[in-house]
Amino acid sequence: MNFVAIDVETANADMASICQIGLVKYENGTLSDEWKTYVDPEDYFDIFNISIHGIDEFVVEGAPKFPELKDTLRSYLENAVVVCHTHFDRVALNQASQRYGIAAINCTWLDSARVARRTWKECAWKGYGLYNVCKILGYDFRHHDALEDAKAATHILLAATKESGLDINGWLKRVHQPIDPAASSSGSAIKREGNPEGTLYGEVLVFTGTLEISRREAADLAATIGCQVASGVTKKTTLLVVGDQDIKKLAGHERSSKHRKAEELIEKGVPIRILKESDFKEFAKLSNEIA
Repeated sequence: MNFVAIDVETANADMASICQIGLVKYENGTLSDEWKTYVDPEDYFDIFNISIHGIDEFVVEGAPKFPELKDTLRSYLENAVVVCHTHFDRVALNQASQRYGIAAINCTWLDSARVARRTWKECAWKGYGLYNVCKILGYDFRHHDALEDAKAATHILLAATKESGLDINGWLKRVHQPIDPAASSSGSAIKREGNPEGTLYGEVLVFTGTLEISRREAADLAATIGCQVASGVTKKTTLLVVGDQDIKKLAGHERSSKHRKAEELIEKGVPIRILKESDFKEFAKLSNEIA
């Protein structure tokens, strides 16, 4: 089992605003190296992100900027199998690279959430977030520290490997197959609420703000990758996608009512993730590449 697991934290809803990176390297199934660094995102820190990971502009003062880390990242990730839990980390690295005009790293990605969904029935259709899967497995870690989260994704992959008997190559094939091959052979139509085989099945997504694409097109795209698309923000909402130009509005009531309500719910502990439209479209693109 040779692979690298990686996780990142961001300063705000722009996924290019990476402020921490953590990774672990496994060779022959044994931990051989680990690395963590804070990153100066050259961007503002949103209070909601700070409340999640505790990183602010003072913590990253003097830390390297993303371009300064490109050679180190390449030395770990180039031509490797790279594990992350869902594709948010993959998208963040891709968006940060595009921001600075850095060539993408050639590697093979493996989503440990897709691995978990195909290993344990209790998280096949919901509850496959990093914290919940690790809770099921009895693995304790400090969530939202990049290195700790990378180690948690590793624990999930190793536990799934032991449970299933599949090696890394077996998992690279298995994640492209239906979660339940027997059920999928029935030929039942995919529901509009969200493709049950999609990367984000179980997520409840709401759109707000001015989008570059039509709401209908955006909803179809979200459903393709598994999201249930809702019209309003509630406690069941897990993702809010905001138009790029609207995400830059920082002063309270300049934000939409949906955006403000999502932030109010986040303050009360509801785990809603806010994404800008371009990051959502990149996520959908990458998710469909592996579907």
